[in-house]
Amino acid sequence: MPLSSSYYATSDLLSRHYNIGYAVVSLIFVTNAIGFISAAFFVDAIRARIGRARTLIVAQTFMTCGYIPIVCTPPWPVVIVCFFFLGFGMAVNLAMGNVFAANLHNGTKMLGAMHGSYGIGGIIGPLIATAMVTKGDLLWSRYYFLPLSIALFNGVLAAWSFWHYEAEAGMSLLTPLEIIASRRQNNGNVAPAPKAQIKEQLVSMLQSFKSKTVILGALFIFAYQGAEVSISGWVISFLITARHGDPASVGYVTSGFWAGITLGRFFLSHPAHKIGEKLFVYGMVIGAVVFELLVWLVPNVIGNAVAVAIVGLLLGPVYPCATVIFSRAIGRKEQVSSLSVISAFGSSGGAVAPFTTGILAQAAGTFVLHPIAIGLFTVMLGCWFILPTPKKRSTE
Repeated sequence: MPLSSSYYATSDLLSRHYNIGYAVVSLIFVTNAIGFISAAFFVDAIRARIGRARTLIVAQTFMTCGYIPIVCTPPWPVVIVCFFFLGFGMAVNLAMGNVFAANLHNGTKMLGAMHGSYGIGGIIGPLIATAMVTKGDLLWSRYYFLPLSIALFNGVLAAWSFWHYEAEAGMSLLTPLEIIASRRQNNGNVAPAPKAQIKEQLVSMLQSFKSKTVILGALFIFAYQGAEVSISGWVISFLITARHGDPASVGYVTSGFWAGITLGRFFLSHPAHKIGEKLFVYGMVIGAVVFELLVWLVPNVIGNAVAVAIVGLLLGPVYPCATVIFSRAIGRKEQVSSLSVISAFGSSGGAVAPFTTGILAQAAGTFVLHPIAIGLFTVMLGCWFILPTPKKRSTE
């Protein structure tokens, strides 16, 4: 799903095409979050019933069902509904990918690489979208042929990569339910998991809401995703309205932001593992606050663009570091359900914050992006301070 991240950068294009205000455009963030949250209640049960490979195929199918109507430039209500399907599919992908990468050797580095690939899409996507609209004079919706093609490709790739995962993976990479499935498969019994086990997974997911780590983790990711999506989604509107930037030029600032995130995830995640993820995140978030203040207070388009890229660089390794800390504090049996809850409910911040930013921007001005982002960074620091510090696993 790499190029799909750039739909946050199309909010200004949607506003102009449908002749609607920022508050109405922000509804796509809401339905996307509803899809994320809905997936949290089903992802573990789906995986228990049909296995990892088929679950990933289901995720890509949902995303495909979201992209197909969008490329046809449908009425605005249809676009809103499509983002529910995209959110559901992305949430399943994210939960499965986080658990898989976090349990590999040096999980911080592996998660950095996984989420860095998402950042690559964030770099390329706005560049392509801006060029298609400004240089190619194409409809904004035609861009979505690219993520649609990638979703179809990823469905095939997921089937090829994980079809025999339960049978071939080492025991250290399997959850307890997958170990049972692997033993049944090796014995020639490929029947789906019993309903009792699926019910147990649903109960485990509901119990995860009682965990301090899960609640703080969800709030932390809520604030992180809220800040990330708000910046990437509204910084262009800020530069156009408040800094009077050229739309054909400032459209590329979002790519700079995602370039920073990508570099941070690829190159700073490994040092974070050496220094210690808990301490490292403090430094990154405080630095992000400083440079976000510069974007807000320095009236210079070029300076703002550089500062936005540095904010992205500092935020890049935060998500992988946080996921490793969460996975260490959660038992293997509860990892899929707990990380699903954290990512799903946390990612709703990617709806609430930009939606709130859109409403306030329409009423007061796009400068509200910066106090909102800084406030969310402060929430992250508070949650990180309260979060228990787990011991490193011996496998790392």
